[in-house]
Amino acid sequence: MSIAESLALALKNIVSSKVRTLLTMLGIIIGVAAVIVIVGLGNGLENYVAGSFSSMGANTLTVTVMPRGATRTLETEDMYAIVAEHPEELALCSPTVSLAGGVKIGAGTTSTSAAGVSEDYSSIYHSLVSQGRDLQYSDIATRAKVCVVGAYVNQAYFGGNAVGQTLRVGGQALTIVGVLEQQESPMEEGGSDDCLYLPYSTAARLGGSRVSSYVVTMVDEARLEQSKQVLESALSGFFGSDDYYTIISMSELLDAMTGTISLLVGVLAGIAAISLVVGGIGIMNIMLVSVTERTREIGVRKSLGAKERSIMAQFVMEAAVTSALGGVIGIGLGYLLSAVAATVAARLMGEALTVSPGLFAVLAAFGISAGIGVLFGYLPATKAARLNPIDALHYD
Repeated sequence: MSIAESLALALKNIVSSKVRTLLTMLGIIIGVAAVIVIVGLGNGLENYVAGSFSSMGANTLTVTVMPRGATRTLETEDMYAIVAEHPEELALCSPTVSLAGGVKIGAGTTSTSAAGVSEDYSSIYHSLVSQGRDLQYSDIATRAKVCVVGAYVNQAYFGGNAVGQTLRVGGQALTIVGVLEQQESPMEEGGSDDCLYLPYSTAARLGGSRVSSYVVTMVDEARLEQSKQVLESALSGFFGSDDYYTIISMSELLDAMTGTISLLVGVLAGIAAISLVVGGIGIMNIMLVSVTERTREIGVRKSLGAKERSIMAQFVMEAAVTSALGGVIGIGLGYLLSAVAATVAARLMGEALTVSPGLFAVLAAFGISAGIGVLFGYLPATKAARLNPIDALHYD
């Protein structure tokens, strides 16, 4: 019997017992759908995290200085000098000063985050100014009482006309000289558009502290290790020890997070794949029942000269087709559930999440489902092929 004939006979037997076939495929359908959804959500989450880190500056190194106990104190001029001395690895630098407490606008106080930065901060994070101007070197040098605000602050508190208005940070009145372009859609309180930046020199005076944090960009993100080593060597030479500073790379944080997500997705997908084994056991059980029900048919075929390999091929083909059909239905169901999951995630996170399992996951799910059919169909097929034709003909 040819493969085409075995396939046609397998489909005929499957169609003749629709309900039983569907119930048999149920474990495969659930397992494949679960794997598709989990892998899709994992890929979507990885892309979301990568996008978030990209907006935070994936090519940046964050330096935190802990001067207590050090024989020397790192001034902003010293950090700028270190960056300038290594133009082949390091590019821009911005001291950063975080200010605690709320921002007072009018009679109310908001939760808007305020930070002191340099004139290069917008370039580091690829932020553009939509109204007015950005911070300038002269603002830093003169400790100017000015600031730029995010699109949310501009729209929510000033009706879109923030430039020229004033607000208070740490009791100091600041004049708004610029508005940054919108980063998120929709804008919301606490988001990346709910921000305020003022000169770091002004912020340091308001906070009564020295600058202890810096953001430094790399010339080439692919040369992360070299750039980080250059900066570490310079700081270690300055302090005489590596106990007084830390350097964190956004790329390393991203790799760590995506690695954790991939591990979690792999574990969850493995757990979901257990139902594929359960489905395979169900297929083997039903095929054993089918062999028993068709004992006389097998006896007739063998008495007419059918070989063992033909009988085995027929039952293995039937098991494989049943499992593969379950895999196809599971893939379709998985894509449907992925779309639902993407919608729910978008509502919960307030941002679109692309849920895509990828071609490899789809092909792997289909191949594994078909392979399970062959694997678990082998025992029933062997039993059928080894039936004694005389005993089979006398079976009632």
